[in-house]
Amino acid sequence: MSVRATTVTLNNGFQMPVLGLGTYGLRGSNGVEAVKAAIDAGYRHIDTASAYENEAEVGQAIREKILDGTIKREDIFVTTKLWNTSHEPPQVLPAFEKSLANLQLDYIDLYLMHTPIGANASADGEDEILNEVDYVATWKAMEHLLKTGHVRSLGVSNFNSEQLTRVIEHGSTKPVVNQVECHVRLNQKKLIKFCKDRDIVITAYSPLYRPGRMLRPSEDPLEPKHPFDDTRVKEIAQRYGKSPAQVLLRYLIDIGTVPIPKSGNPERIRQNLNVFDFALTPEEVVTLDGLQTGERLVRFESDIAHRHYPFSAEF
Repeated sequence: MSVRATTVTLNNGFQMPVLGLGTYGLRGSNGVEAVKAAIDAGYRHIDTASAYENEAEVGQAIREKILDGTIKREDIFVTTKLWNTSHEPPQVLPAFEKSLANLQLDYIDLYLMHTPIGANASADGEDEILNEVDYVATWKAMEHLLKTGHVRSLGVSNFNSEQLTRVIEHGSTKPVVNQVECHVRLNQKKLIKFCKDRDIVITAYSPLYRPGRMLRPSEDPLEPKHPFDDTRVKEIAQRYGKSPAQVLLRYLIDIGTVPIPKSGNPERIRQNLNVFDFALTPEEVVTLDGLQTGERLVRFESDIAHRHYPFSAEF
């Protein structure tokens, strides 16, 4: 029996499921099978990006599940993203059309600017050279995509509050989403409130603090290397008969975000969606707030000198 996520209403009236499948790193046949397993499990929100180089796999999986009758196109919410090397306004439409073709869809539900940092691809395609394109100009070019009828909603990713303010003030369309790194150690409470006050939804990437990553040794020998191992998380998980991962995903939902956990394992894919039969108490949310350290896993360290580097602001 599959589980279905509830939905949140975006500021343009469209509905987005409050939990989705992240697909970063899922390529080839593994990517196809992971997306198919997610759809079979009940996921109706799939997140990809041109930079992930797996839009074709995501599109193939969705097409196969439409053809076998599991879903209709209107049942699935698909997000993809404009990469840094297509920020020049004339580049936006061709980049979007390429993503649309890769996904083999008639329309994309949500198209995000992946970062506010513009770049040019080097001649050999191996490196990127930062440029000074203003993300507001890129956003205005993205707004024209709405007229094509092939995208329903626009948003941004990795934007801070100051950058969002500029987009809102100078654009004619308010972003519906800001997709940012968000997990129990970087809970983004200030940015969540800022966005909520402006009717913008926060989508949380890396919501499980990347369980498979190599972790640096903690300066505090008593601090668990991963939130899964934290006593507070394990106690709450035991209380509800849930896994630590399920508790951490429920936490992100309860503080007002839309988590998009990534997994290529069918069983974990199913478990990650099974978080809609319980909710944390306010006291448990406060307890998990205590795991906040401000640690950021995705830093864009090579882009720190760029004038649009997003992580220098407070939030």
